[in-house]
Amino acid sequence: MLRQKTRTSRLYVPIVCLFLGLAVAVRAADPFFVQALRLIAFDSYQQLSPRAYDADLPVRVVDIDPDSIARFGQWPWPRTMLRDLVLKLEERHAAAIAFDILFAEADRTSFEEVRKQLPPEAANRLEESVNWPTNDEQFADALRQAPCILSTILVDRPTARSPIRKAGIVFAGDDPKAFLRGFEGADINLPMFENAAAGIGSMNLVPNHDGVVRQVPLFFRLGDQLFPSLAAEALRVAQGASTYVLKSSNASGETAFGQKAGLNHVRIGSIDVATDEAGALAVKFRYSNPLAFLPAWKVLSGEADERDIAGRIILIGSSAPGLLDLRSSPLETAIAGVEIQAQTLENMLSGEQLRRPDFALAFEMCLMSALALIMAITTPRIAPPASAAAATALLATLYFSGWLAFRHLGLLFDPVYPSLILLLLTAAITFYVYRQVETQRSEIRSAFSRYLAPEVVEEIIARPEKLTLGGEVRELTLMFCDVRDFTAISEGFTASELTSFLNNLMTPLSEIILSERGTIDKYMGDAIMAFWNAPLDIGDHAARACRAAIAMLGELDELNRQWEEAARGTARAFVPVKIGIGINTGSCCVGNLGSKQRFDYSAIGDEVNVTARIESLTKLYGVAVVVGEHTAERLPEAEVLELDFIKVKGRSKPTRLFGLVKIFGADPMEFSKLRVAHASFLSAYRKRNWDEAQMLIGRCRKANIRQLITYYDVFETRIGVLRKAAFDSDWDGAFTITTK
Repeated sequence: MLRQKTRTSRLYVPIVCLFLGLAVAVRAADPFFVQALRLIAFDSYQQLSPRAYDADLPVRVVDIDPDSIARFGQWPWPRTMLRDLVLKLEERHAAAIAFDILFAEADRTSFEEVRKQLPPEAANRLEESVNWPTNDEQFADALRQAPCILSTILVDRPTARSPIRKAGIVFAGDDPKAFLRGFEGADINLPMFENAAAGIGSMNLVPNHDGVVRQVPLFFRLGDQLFPSLAAEALRVAQGASTYVLKSSNASGETAFGQKAGLNHVRIGSIDVATDEAGALAVKFRYSNPLAFLPAWKVLSGEADERDIAGRIILIGSSAPGLLDLRSSPLETAIAGVEIQAQTLENMLSGEQLRRPDFALAFEMCLMSALALIMAITTPRIAPPASAAAATALLATLYFSGWLAFRHLGLLFDPVYPSLILLLLTAAITFYVYRQVETQRSEIRSAFSRYLAPEVVEEIIARPEKLTLGGEVRELTLMFCDVRDFTAISEGFTASELTSFLNNLMTPLSEIILSERGTIDKYMGDAIMAFWNAPLDIGDHAARACRAAIAMLGELDELNRQWEEAARGTARAFVPVKIGIGINTGSCCVGNLGSKQRFDYSAIGDEVNVTARIESLTKLYGVAVVVGEHTAERLPEAEVLELDFIKVKGRSKPTRLFGLVKIFGADPMEFSKLRVAHASFLSAYRKRNWDEAQMLIGRCRKANIRQLITYYDVFETRIGVLRKAAFDSDWDGAFTITTK
């Protein structure tokens, strides 16, 4: 019964970890329902604290509103009227005039277009009597006189012509094209208008799946070229800038640890705008405000206040419902597209835009995992009411923290998905605890009812923690020994021959371990796991493990000589057998581990995994024995040589690695010279003095230590890679090993 209880308890942590792993995997896949929950949270933040309208921001919308249409007739208006509109704005010193309108066709009210509808004789007579510029030519002249920006519509189909890009675009860092929303063609304005305009930008607004516009892309990919948005062009023309500067991942100051993560910032004139990886600005919306609009009829009639025009970026568009330019925002179900462009400009000018940091997802997943583990540890140990109160407080804290980050920092962190996972986990743990308690009561009653008085059994059921059994935590020195290229070796043997080979190899190696008072944990095919200092205390356990490793290499040399002699005169080619040994010291849980039917005296813990990783690094360095820093600390300094400072796979804390001097077989005098040069090399390497480190490797090679040839080859290759890498200012020289 006790073993069953231990087994059930041990399943708890893997199940929790599996649940968290699945939760992280679902979030990484980011299905639609996860996106929807996140967007609902972000929208609720905006609804709780919308951006206030600031009349001092130099952005206004000239609105072709229903009143203007009632005064001047239905849309589209004659281009002469738009000419007058542009000239009125220019007279009042508008900084930039941007049309959220496409002029793809000639003016139907123009003389040229009217003439096409007449009979030939009447058309010729009219042409002889009328000789003035067309409406389109007059409009083009007005565009040429003023700082005007025209719109284009990017489309997902090839088109015969592309819009003219009026500004240069340069980028620092990785090429951002792969991250931008791409289009194959564009619906463009008449050539005479495009040639006359000071800028051309895309009016495309890209809503989310639910049709709500939350981000406005500042740049798009048109074919293989970058193309700006209408808002970006308006801001550029207003400042008289000629070039955009895009900063991508791995640009100066934009460290991405070598990963291509898209855009980070866009500089338009003197204004720096933070964007997401696709070059989009997360707009902090406000409610529509009449003060941001100037009716077109007031501008044309001269009644508009010049203070609302002078020095401002003017966007010309329509809020009239019949013109079908209405979109949805997090605050309003119907908002004019031109007003979204205006609010985008307000965000860029005020610096009050929203931002979801690059680390947001990682932070959310780490926070979720940490809180989930805390809940997994504490929930089974506290009463259900306290557990429910703690979960409620935790969820409220998540939401409130996300709100504070939005309100005061303009940062978007998702509280919904972590909260949902924590809620599900709490429910699952509560159910698990209930089932566990009922199972324990049943097992205890069944196991002890024959041996104890009923009242004693009930006391044990009430306090089952009295029956807790398991391993103990001790400091161990662990060893992993593995045969190199065992697959290639085994191909030359039959099953029975392979069994005999392994027995002949493992027997003497095991005897050496046992002679040094080690405990053999298990055999794993061609590998041995052993440890020292359990079950009995051994004061010099680190030294004994290292002595065993050296003796094992010596024994292997003898075995290879015997196998080579046996292979002579046979058809089988002799292949020397090599082993790699990893040694590490640390705290582990050691005891009888297994199942009700079978258990072994074994060690588990993080240090066991680290030892296995250290053993695998013997292949990388070409060194037969590699020991961890806690083992090296227990040996005389003269017996070890530092090899590296690394982060092994699955562990964030770096560790130092050492080699055993005795396995190098070097002359003591020569090795003392090598030690000095080697220490200087490691110092130069960790200071990123690559040229000096390269030179010192050459000096170290002069010691002619065969076992270190591969090791120095590895560092020469690594230095070549690190020369091109970006580093944090506090880099401590630790190198991350990404393989097991």
